[in-house]
Amino acid sequence: MAAGHECYHCKQWIAEGEPHDCWTTTEAALTAHLSVDLREAWERLRETAVEFGEQRIYASLNSIMFSRKACYFFVRPKQKFLEVCIFLPRTLRAPQVRRALPASKTKTGHLIQVRHRDEVEAPITDWLYEAYDFAAPDTPQHELRSAAVAKAKATRTPANKKKKVARKAAKKR
Repeated sequence: MAAGHECYHCKQWIAEGEPHDCWTTTEAALTAHLSVDLREAWERLRETAVEFGEQRIYASLNSIMFSRKACYFFVRPKQKFLEVCIFLPRTLRAPQVRRALPASKTKTGHLIQVRHRDEVEAPITDWLYEAYDFAAPDTPQHELRSAAVAKAKATRTPANKKKKVARKAAKKR
């Protein structure tokens, strides 16, 4: 039996000394198995997103991510459909949305199944653009919040903390 090991992630047998990187993937590798309809739908989704403006598009494990400062949507190619997850600051109620999951305090992930190129039109394209805008607004609220948190932490000194404890004790009396 040849010396080597089984990859923990992909379960592939790796011979000793052979290079292996199962985490590295590409858009082409993720979309290679798609049917003609799904490939056209994928191309339309990608073209639509690219038209929005500057962003980063990259493959990660089994998804293709679209991001500005943060990921605003991703596509997970499946056998019979493209699973699109769009991150919006609100929860959508629409027949296209299969599921809405809270992703953070400010974002909700919306799962949509796309089976044909013609489905990549309004309202889905409108939601994609809204998510693109939300991912990196002109006046980022998170930077304002970060500055406020930093200022609050700077004012927290041991002396201030003792004063606060003393005030609470005085109120209880």
